[in-house]
Amino acid sequence: MGSLLWATLFLLFSNLVQLNAYGRSPNSEAAGSSPQDMEMEKKSLKTETRFLLLSSENGDSCQIQLHHLDTLDKCSFNSSLPLVIIVHGWSVDGMLEKWIWKMAAALQSQKSNQVNVIVADWIALAYQHYAIAVRNTRRVGQEIADFLEWLEEAVQFSRSNVHLIGYSLGAHVSGFAGSYINGTNKIGRITGLDPAGPLFEGTSPTERLSPDDADFVDAIHTFTQEHMGLSVGIKQPVAHYDFYPNGGTFQPGCHFLLMYRHIAQHGFHGITETVKCAHERSVHLFIDSILHDHLQSTAYWCSDMNTFNKGLCLDCKKGRCNTLGYHIRKQRQQKSKKLFLVTQAHTPFKVYHYQFKIQFVTQTEKPIEPTFTMTLIGTKQDTHNLPITLVEEITGNKTYSFLITLDLDIGELTMINFTWKKTAMWANVWATFHTIIPWATGPHHPQLMIKQIRVKAGETQKKMTFCSQDMDDIQLYRNQEKTFVRCEKDSKTRKQKLR
Repeated sequence: MGSLLWATLFLLFSNLVQLNAYGRSPNSEAAGSSPQDMEMEKKSLKTETRFLLLSSENGDSCQIQLHHLDTLDKCSFNSSLPLVIIVHGWSVDGMLEKWIWKMAAALQSQKSNQVNVIVADWIALAYQHYAIAVRNTRRVGQEIADFLEWLEEAVQFSRSNVHLIGYSLGAHVSGFAGSYINGTNKIGRITGLDPAGPLFEGTSPTERLSPDDADFVDAIHTFTQEHMGLSVGIKQPVAHYDFYPNGGTFQPGCHFLLMYRHIAQHGFHGITETVKCAHERSVHLFIDSILHDHLQSTAYWCSDMNTFNKGLCLDCKKGRCNTLGYHIRKQRQQKSKKLFLVTQAHTPFKVYHYQFKIQFVTQTEKPIEPTFTMTLIGTKQDTHNLPITLVEEITGNKTYSFLITLDLDIGELTMINFTWKKTAMWANVWATFHTIIPWATGPHHPQLMIKQIRVKAGETQKKMTFCSQDMDDIQLYRNQEKTFVRCEKDSKTRKQKLR
């Protein structure tokens, strides 16, 4: 069923973008034009982008018109404050989406960090066949660049105080604005929220958002799951820091089974709502980072999500971790860094990451596939019966590493209650075995020994080692709960690095 839904969605998406009819390089419109020709054409064309300055008092908007100085005063533009420009993406229905006003309100809610908020409304050029809207991104990028150059000339407003936040196609619009602006100085920051994939994936940096487009570029990738050669969001890194929440392919709470509920609520547009769930999650993660500045999500440099799920990447040394969203630490990198994290399905999205490394010793020759639960006791609160299933079978004497995430802050971890669950399947197999061979000898319960549990808290970078509370009995049996406490030799084991 899932495969059929994907096929249906992407066939619809492919028809909408009309790749066969319009597929071409996004810069084909500009091919063969000299800089002088483009400059003359720019001056002769009417500006299609509307620059709407939003009021922090009542949320009303006021249009600032390019080369009309009086509109800056009329709209109460404050040249002493930084400027954030929100750039929307492709439009299916010709309407500005609701998230735009939510983001604007979140930005304006900051008492200690006041900003001008402008919406770059290019809906007339975005409400087109997808491939045509892609070609229009260059024109809109040029118009935003013109607007910023005019602000510099009219009121000496520095482009370094500008932050462009672009969603989907708007991310690439922002990139073009950064590359088209004249002079050696760059725009201060560009944030790409799930930058669009079709007709941009695999292109050169000059044809999409890239780290060269601003002093600092960050991107959040939330819907890069590929089907039939297409993904809604771009998979490749396009920034100094590229964040891939939950691996970036798909997001929790956006399962396609919800499509039927969306169709019941929204009709045919329910399909669009389902696709938007993961794609638009990038927007809501960013808004969440503004509204919950005390619950900032940390992401970690890693090669891929599989490695991250083993807990092997929770390191913050030398810029290996950073904060997702508005309050990111702005450090330029020579090479793009891919950062991973886990989030909840709802706001606030933050979770707490822990790496667990457990040294098992088996008492049986055959590999076993145990399922565990853990209760974690912290200085602030506890979390009970967390299910743990190891990806690998347990054999011999080996240390296994995995990631645990918590949606609450338990404080400093002080004790672990560990249980090896007796699965129904194992119980049935064992019962059948003894029915057939009732005289079978040997231990009725496979045994495990846990020598120690090492833990690293990603958010605090604290390392801890836990040993059995009863060191004379380190055997673990099915359905037995065993308590582990901080080892007395903890100070020595801290020296053993957790990757």
